[in-house]
Amino acid sequence: MIYLALSVCLLLILVISLYFQLSRKVKELEQTKAKLNSLQQEVEPIQLENLQAKLNPHLFKNVLNSIQSHAFQTYQSLDKLANVLDYILYESNRGPVTPEQEIQFALNLIEINKVKLSPLFELQVKVKIEEDEGYHQKSIAPMILVDLIENAFKHTDLQSQDSFIRIHLAWNQGTLSLLVSNKVSQKSPIKKPQSGIGSHTLEQRLEILHPGRHSLKRYTEEDKFIAHLIIQPHGKNS
Repeated sequence: MIYLALSVCLLLILVISLYFQLSRKVKELEQTKAKLNSLQQEVEPIQLENLQAKLNPHLFKNVLNSIQSHAFQTYQSLDKLANVLDYILYESNRGPVTPEQEIQFALNLIEINKVKLSPLFELQVKVKIEEDEGYHQKSIAPMILVDLIENAFKHTDLQSQDSFIRIHLAWNQGTLSLLVSNKVSQKSPIKKPQSGIGSHTLEQRLEILHPGRHSLKRYTEEDKFIAHLIIQPHGKNS
């Protein structure tokens, strides 16, 4: 009986010891997880600041080049340019914007880029809005539509007679959609050291600001390049 009692006591002590060791490990894991979450929260704003620092000068340069290339139309573009610069300098630094603001920004950007085009160039812009409460809520990352629109103007042969750019903007049942298509230029693109910044930045911003709530597709059909961005800021509709 004594040996049995001792065995039970030893077993009980072992179980208690293992319990406390396991509890300590669980607590350490929870602390480590909390630290990782804290670090992630600190890192993501830094990543966004770096991405924003790349995006803003890149956009400024393209906008100013558009205006400078056709000085005789500058006066007509000044109002749109002022709106774009206000959006870049002020609204984009205040966090999310409304779908209405982002769509209007995209339309102003298109108007500025139109100074590059000849009167015969085929530019189609369609906007379809089903206005609801979400249309006026701040839920969209600012300047998220810039890259796809700029790329269409950048990679299309604007002097070719059969070139075209078609842009379709929509807000429908809590979903922001941008569909851009353009004729692929037959000219060999000149590679620049900073080329590709916009595309990479867009993908990074989407992953950080709209994780699991966006779809981005880019593909080519014959001589036509197509890009389609969908953002559901509040998740999939039920």
